[in-house]
Amino acid sequence: MTTTVATQGGIGTNAQRPDGALKARGEFAYSSDLWHEDMLWGATLRSPHPHARIVSIDIAEALKVPGVYAVLTHEDVPGTNIYGLEHADQPVLATDVVRYQGEPVAVVAADHPETARRAIKRIEVSYEVLSPVVDTEDAAHGRAEPLHPHGNVVRHVKIRRGPQDAVADVVVTGEYEVGMQDQAFLGPESGLAVPAEDGSIDLYIATQWLHVDQRQVAVALGLPLDKVRLTLSGVGGAFGGREDLSMQVHACMLALHTGKPVKMVYNREESFYGHVHRHPARMYYEHGATRDGKIVYVKSRIYLDGGAYASSTGAVVANAATLGMGPYDVPSVTMDCWGVYTNNPPCGAMRGFGAVQAAFAYESQMDKLAAALGLDPVELRIRNAMSEGSIMPTGQLVDSPAPVAELLALVRDKPLPARGTDLTDMPGGVSNTTHGEGVVRGIGYGVGIKNVGFSDSFDDYSTVRVRLSVIGGEVVASVHTAAVEVGQGLVTVLQQITRSELGVDVVTIEPMDTSIGDAGSTSASRQTYVTGGALRAACDAVRTALFKRIGHADLPLDSSKIVEVLGTDVIDETVEWRHRPTYRIDAETGQGDAHVQYAFAAHRAVVDVDVELGLVKVVELACAQDVGKAINPDAVLGQIHGGTAQGLGLAVMEEIQLADGKIRNPSFTDYLIPTVLDMPPMVIDVLERPDPHAPYGLRGVGEPPTISSTPAIVAAVRAATGKALTRVPVRPEHITETL
Repeated sequence: MTTTVATQGGIGTNAQRPDGALKARGEFAYSSDLWHEDMLWGATLRSPHPHARIVSIDIAEALKVPGVYAVLTHEDVPGTNIYGLEHADQPVLATDVVRYQGEPVAVVAADHPETARRAIKRIEVSYEVLSPVVDTEDAAHGRAEPLHPHGNVVRHVKIRRGPQDAVADVVVTGEYEVGMQDQAFLGPESGLAVPAEDGSIDLYIATQWLHVDQRQVAVALGLPLDKVRLTLSGVGGAFGGREDLSMQVHACMLALHTGKPVKMVYNREESFYGHVHRHPARMYYEHGATRDGKIVYVKSRIYLDGGAYASSTGAVVANAATLGMGPYDVPSVTMDCWGVYTNNPPCGAMRGFGAVQAAFAYESQMDKLAAALGLDPVELRIRNAMSEGSIMPTGQLVDSPAPVAELLALVRDKPLPARGTDLTDMPGGVSNTTHGEGVVRGIGYGVGIKNVGFSDSFDDYSTVRVRLSVIGGEVVASVHTAAVEVGQGLVTVLQQITRSELGVDVVTIEPMDTSIGDAGSTSASRQTYVTGGALRAACDAVRTALFKRIGHADLPLDSSKIVEVLGTDVIDETVEWRHRPTYRIDAETGQGDAHVQYAFAAHRAVVDVDVELGLVKVVELACAQDVGKAINPDAVLGQIHGGTAQGLGLAVMEEIQLADGKIRNPSFTDYLIPTVLDMPPMVIDVLERPDPHAPYGLRGVGEPPTISSTPAIVAAVRAATGKALTRVPVRPEHITETL
């Protein structure tokens, strides 16, 4: 076996981000900073109605505005006026009907952004307003008007495992709801489309998946793939909200129509309308157990609101269903999960992807079951915790470490924080609403399971090219991939793997674009696994080529040796790499090896609650997570902190509030996200239990902490208040019962 000399900044070290200093100084170029000489500005006219028939569109007055170069409607879409992430069901620009508030109807290009906005207001659209479909159960069971030709059910997943007539000594039931959460990334949708003389287009864009954007844009423009080139621009956060198209086709249409570069940047309100959100959920659960606390069966019905178009609803439904029992051994499973169309805003990918919603319900049920049995809630979880060798509800063998019980014990055994005496330590204290009276402390626990990578037979792969050369007497490794950096630290991981595999210090990451093969989406906690696996394979190919030149492979490889061997030559290797296959689950039973890997995290939450005012302060969060192998330990901690913050947001503050399909709070004034003042100290244990089937034994890191933090926080609030709290986010009126 060949070896390489360890280098500074390799695997397992806290290597610095190559873009970190620029971002810290405010000098990093994001997509909204793009600029081109003689460029135009694009703007979008959106429907004010959740459901309406378009009677007419008159663009004459908009065209009269000085500085306007183009006003385009569905009649101007040069290719197919339909797109979609998994199912092509969404128009580029609405034709005869609008299905959600904010659906694009027309686009404008002008020489100034304010001119474009003025022109948008002069487009006259006549609507026949229709009644919106907003209830998921009505949509699922045929009690609502069909919004699409095939009805309102995007996907229905059934799982049947074990005896369906199981009986138990103790039974608890519950109905739970999860509100619509927004990804709330700070960098709004933006990009620049630049036309070429041969009719092709270059699009510089903030996205999560360059190639899936390219495929959809090409179809809408009626162009072959090689005429549509995408290059990644600086991404100001994503969390799933950039998997779907926003302004990509619109900017390209305007650029091709005018022959000029066109830039589009959404403001914050438009961003709320312009991307998908987390699926709201209504969930019904029944848990049965023996008197000594062993789960006998779980029955569940889950309804996920997909909004007006499919997006990734089908995959979210599969995740919610297959992971909907939690990280527990459950002998008898009856699960039905529906994802449906409504006239609410479209919903799609968000961190946790179906597992978040289910975890709130099954963890709430575990607390309720523990109370009914008179057991400690952690002890009940440990008695039923899955482990390596467990069987999933889908019949899949868990064939790598699953240290669920260990994670729970770690957070349980952490010392509890002392009670604060300063006003700033109390909920509402900084507003002088309390001096400690009415403040009650609560402790709660949550544990979650998440699949890593694409599942359900999806062909999940990544492509990486590694080029090794000598520049100025120094060995330089260049890495080219279309895998997208959205702030999670992929660029650092790519450098670390290359340094460790090839024994070189200087590693450059080329711009991420579509001139190389697909790398899949930066989602599903998959990039370190899949693109990391592809990079390791490409480095291995480069190393093999090097040793072939040397003539033997039994010596350490270092920079001086590479300089001697390479000289002025270049070694260039491209690899397309896949993880082991997954399989489509059976339509009737839900059985099948649907997932490639599972990841686990547990939280303990300590909260103080002013039970009179309904105010919550999260005092401390303890987290334990198995990551298989920490490629960059500091980055792992950052992911756990960040994922936990989004879970905290869902627990106590974040929700897009809807009224008959209309968004009531499309701004950061009224849509609240946690700030540094809301995040408590965190105590974190990172376990490294290698997965033998994964590169370096690693597991995806980004999503699990979002899953387990929400139920832990709500459990702690329940413990403090004695309230059932079956809906998130928990609001003050839920605690004080003043609804």
